[in-house]
Amino acid sequence: MNEPWQDVAKRAQDYRNASINRVEPAVPKVPDHLPLDVTKIPKDLLSGQDLVITQTPPEELVEKLALGQLKSTEVTNAFLRRAGIAQALTNCITELLAEKAVERAKYLDDYFAEHSKPIGPLHGLPISVKEHIGMKGLGQNGGYIGWWNRKAGDDAHVLKILWEAGCVFYVRTTEPQTLMHLETSNNLYGETVNPYNSKLTSGGSSGGEGALLGLRGSCLGLGSDIGGSIRSPAANCGVYGFRPSSYRIPTEGLVPNIIGVEQIIAVLGPLSTSLEGIKLFMKVVIDARPWLTEPSLMPIPWRYDDSHLPKGRLKVAVMWHDGVVQPHPPVTRALHHVVDELKKLENIDVVEWKPYEHGEAFDIVTKLYFADGGKSQIEALEASGEPWRPLSKFILKQIPNVRELSVGELWHWTARRESYRSEYAKYWNDTASNDGRMVDAILCPVGPGAAPTLDNAKYWGYTSQWNLLDYPALVFPVTKVDPKIDVVEKVFQPITEADAENHKMYRDPEIYRSAPISLQLVGRRYEDEKVSGFLGVVLGYCLPML
Repeated sequence: MNEPWQDVAKRAQDYRNASINRVEPAVPKVPDHLPLDVTKIPKDLLSGQDLVITQTPPEELVEKLALGQLKSTEVTNAFLRRAGIAQALTNCITELLAEKAVERAKYLDDYFAEHSKPIGPLHGLPISVKEHIGMKGLGQNGGYIGWWNRKAGDDAHVLKILWEAGCVFYVRTTEPQTLMHLETSNNLYGETVNPYNSKLTSGGSSGGEGALLGLRGSCLGLGSDIGGSIRSPAANCGVYGFRPSSYRIPTEGLVPNIIGVEQIIAVLGPLSTSLEGIKLFMKVVIDARPWLTEPSLMPIPWRYDDSHLPKGRLKVAVMWHDGVVQPHPPVTRALHHVVDELKKLENIDVVEWKPYEHGEAFDIVTKLYFADGGKSQIEALEASGEPWRPLSKFILKQIPNVRELSVGELWHWTARRESYRSEYAKYWNDTASNDGRMVDAILCPVGPGAAPTLDNAKYWGYTSQWNLLDYPALVFPVTKVDPKIDVVEKVFQPITEADAENHKMYRDPEIYRSAPISLQLVGRRYEDEKVSGFLGVVLGYCLPML
């Protein structure tokens, strides 16, 4: 690429800004001076109807749209305006699709007027999409300057399914350079920040989705996850996020750095403002039987009823830390809150989960992420000569395990992955009590703290652990950081060097004021419905305080 990278970045930003300027009525302007917590600003800028629509969870919106109580055009326009506001507050989108979205919404309204029924289960519902998930004829840069001119030749398989179900695509969201940060920062658009505290990251790599949903500029969005990229932004921004088991949701049309890598599988999954929104997405996509088109997918229908939940008492195991890095005080407080509430229930048993060799798991997974030594990422960066973002340097140059593996070494570590999975399965099986009841799900942190300050999300173990095992994991919001309560521990004994480094990051709780604190519920491979069903039970008694 001969063009200076700064010129490409300017074109990208001009393109995005022009797409926002085409929204009618115009997107309201945000104040010049913003507080750290910008989540209340949209309420001051939107009309009553727009506010009501964008605060409504997706399961209620599809019901109202299906009954003709709302029109798709009014819902779409409301979310277009709120997404434009979210961009001004957090830098979370790559483009608004105003003309296409309104055209689609009008078509759906006309269909309903003619047929007196919705076109499908997502009739008229706006859905946001992470940029590297292909939309025909639109850019697919994956966070690289050198990929700015790439365009998708077709819609991603999952988007075709959602379209057939009646949704409206209206916005595309930001992702980081290399697509491998637990933050969202690239040279095309800059940093995406946290709506609850702009000194902190929104998470990554689906951080644009996280920030957008956190500001209710979307109620249901599509992200990807290979090491925590759905769960990190969902947790950081106080929304729900689901990493399903591999090969349940179609991935054709996703732009990765390396095509054909199967050591650690990237998955697509939903982020939503409600648990029911997560379930809605999963049901719609899997009901379409995508395995008939994408043969790698598992032909497992979505199980609607409670047959996947055990009869009688449920057993949840709480993992206070992973044996490598101890979480900051607000995370531990959130765990105690949920555990204390669960212990009051007669139908749930709470036991402790001692982590099984999570340090070794992190060693395995970091070796398998970059079996080519990061060559593909480096080539993509060098194509434009763009600067390396700080976390790109950390991941590709400072993690000791990132080096090119020989074929023999790749086989060895893939075999070690499989043996570790077998060991973990036995460890889980051994939780069976005298009546044969094993643990149903693990309750644990999503990360070692609240959203980190920018360029400091360096420990992935709380999320990548479940990618290595290919376990479904569902994130849900619990509370927020309160510096008066979440004080620094007077006595702290680090268990590893990484733990000591993480502890230093919480030297001043005030830095994290108002940041959401979330937890995740983890199940066994292909027990996705059990995880979402179990969380429904948990939330029925321990409603989030956000």
